[in-house]
Amino acid sequence: MTLANGEAHQVTNNGDLSKPFKIFIGYDPREDLAYKVCRHSILKRSSVPVEITPIVQSDLREKGLYWRERNKLESTEFSFSRFLTPYLANYDGWALFIDCDFLYLADIKELMELIDDKYAIMCVHHDYTPKETTKMDGAVQTLYPRKNWSSMVLYNCGHPKNKGLTPEVVNNQTGAFLHRFQWLEDDEIGSIPSIWNFLEGHNKVVENDSTTFPKAIHYTRGGPWFEGWKNCEFADLWLNEMHDYIEEKKLNAS
Repeated sequence: MTLANGEAHQVTNNGDLSKPFKIFIGYDPREDLAYKVCRHSILKRSSVPVEITPIVQSDLREKGLYWRERNKLESTEFSFSRFLTPYLANYDGWALFIDCDFLYLADIKELMELIDDKYAIMCVHHDYTPKETTKMDGAVQTLYPRKNWSSMVLYNCGHPKNKGLTPEVVNNQTGAFLHRFQWLEDDEIGSIPSIWNFLEGHNKVVENDSTTFPKAIHYTRGGPWFEGWKNCEFADLWLNEMHDYIEEKKLNAS
């Protein structure tokens, strides 16, 4: 469990001020550094207590929670294990899932303030059709409805519909069922501004309009930790965060 310093705030897990906000980050060994920098960016800016847990497929397999065979269209190890988030949160309160290729530029408290209990989940409703046929380190770029909606999701874990996301369902249901949130009605899916899942190479900052600047950048095509994406948009921000993480790690080790 990782706690960020800071006082508790009014938007909480199930109204319990003593509980840290649960954040689950998809983990892939190929993107270990991306995970560490993402985690660092959250902790560095959070003014509320948070508990960060990586979703590691090998650990889930050892615990008997994940047994799904990987297919060639899965670009990461957490393509489907991400949907275990409500289960891993004990179907209690609100929890956040994010891919590891995010960089947070704002306090997670601001995102928590958007939570609305009337929804089962909340996410950015992207209209995203990538032009590239590959991404990251050569992974296939797939196209499907609601693409990238599942890359950052606030889960109302105790919602009756989300209690249906059992390990059996996550391991056996289709990709369409899971990534399109087909266990939910459309009006149970709340919307979050795109600045909280700002797709590098797709979303744009409007000059002189600070409301369009990202609060969380998603390097969905590939980030500077991949050789082919070292010069992507906002690469400098991620590299600065990486150096900050490395320096802090050195300081803590001394």
